[in-house]
Amino acid sequence: MSYRHAQVVVNQAWSVPEEGRAKFEAAVLKSAGTLTASKLKYNARILRERWHPETIRARHQKSVKDRAVFFEPEPDGMASLTFYASAEKAQAAHERITLMALSLQCAEEDRTLTQLKADVFEDLILDGVTPSGLGKGIRGSVNITVPVFSLMGLNDEPAHMEGYGPIDADTARRIAAGAPSFTRLLVHPETGVVLSVGRDRYKVPKDLKKYLRVRDETCRFPGCNRSAAHSDIDHSLDWQFNGLTAEDNLAHLCPPCHALKSETGWTVKHLEDGVLQWRSPSGRAFMSEPATVIRAVEPEPPPGESAKTSVPQPSPF
Repeated sequence: MSYRHAQVVVNQAWSVPEEGRAKFEAAVLKSAGTLTASKLKYNARILRERWHPETIRARHQKSVKDRAVFFEPEPDGMASLTFYASAEKAQAAHERITLMALSLQCAEEDRTLTQLKADVFEDLILDGVTPSGLGKGIRGSVNITVPVFSLMGLNDEPAHMEGYGPIDADTARRIAAGAPSFTRLLVHPETGVVLSVGRDRYKVPKDLKKYLRVRDETCRFPGCNRSAAHSDIDHSLDWQFNGLTAEDNLAHLCPPCHALKSETGWTVKHLEDGVLQWRSPSGRAFMSEPATVIRAVEPEPPPGESAKTSVPQPSPF
């Protein structure tokens, strides 16, 4: 069998209880060497149902609670969106998208059926409205960090999309051209962005929140990837222990990780450039690096002046 064939068998066998696994494996391996991987997957799924000791009704009632939508970054500025739901609903959704795509085919249409299905799905998911009206007026948004020279077209340095990573400069400029607003993030406090309010206030100012969201992008607890948009901004040294409301004492933590940090022996220390050093109750150290490192940069000095006398200026993004 090929590696893909073995993957198919393993993916179906792992969820079969031990008492039915041997019979399942014996049945599926009989024809594994003579089928394509896709056909083997189909057969294995049917055999799994036959040899699984628990009824499909009971398993479906539990599995339907796991329905979800998954976002998965892919190479070259692409990504996958997976809809995991009851088979009849997923099948109906795919059939509807296919029929809508087929209706667009004509002599003047140069897109393939696969491309048409993707475009139909895109239009439905970005602008569609449910029968109850849910979705009307709601638009998803993306946060793009674009180097200023790339935005001006002076170079093609990649931009950074929150929750994804690098995207090409052309796409970033196209998004920027239609963006309703810009947030100018400057990394030096004298330029206007408040990076610290010290002990003057507990609540984090709006511009500092934006700075932290671009810097962190996700929960900063080791191994957690929950979006910063759905996380809390935590004082690493608690406010009641004289912690400051400053960028070097603040980090995003999702509610479960926030509770873990507050209620257990985990500790965190801020290092340079937004890097966090976590230490577990057992003493093991973990490093959490920021999604975006925003540093002040020095401009080129005027002719005749030494670079040592130049004053650091902020770098806009």
